[in-house]
Amino acid sequence: MTLDVNMPAPDFTLPDETGALRSLREFRGKPVVLYFYPKDDTPGCTKEACSFRDDYQVYAEAGVVILGVSPDSPASHARFKQKYNLPFTLLSDEDHQVCRLYGVWGKKKFMGREYEGVLRTTFLIDENGLIKKIFPNVKPEGHSAEVLAALRD
Repeated sequence: MTLDVNMPAPDFTLPDETGALRSLREFRGKPVVLYFYPKDDTPGCTKEACSFRDDYQVYAEAGVVILGVSPDSPASHARFKQKYNLPFTLLSDEDHQVCRLYGVWGKKKFMGREYEGVLRTTFLIDENGLIKKIFPNVKPEGHSAEVLAALRD
């Protein structure tokens, strides 16, 4: 199933950076920025996470929840969060089930090598749990500003 705008965002439950289980449904009533990224503490992923961190006050004042998802372990997320002082929740999808559910696990190419991995994608979900915007092929630089602009629309 391919996800599209105005469809309900599929619910899921994943461990956060502390190992506590978190479900998408617990954030109903608030807009959610659900962003999928390949790997903790890599240049692009760090740039993306830090841009959300730097704009975090704007999101918080608007009542928006930010959730980052990658295949890294909760322990890796905890280190990444601490190292860069990230104020939002990071979720661990080690078996790629949620990435597959959202259609963001697929073929990638890097330096001529093909492999399976996370396709950097962000979903903007409204307070009723509907997908309002999908950002495919995200470029980490300036992405938070792009998401904030979409929230204002």
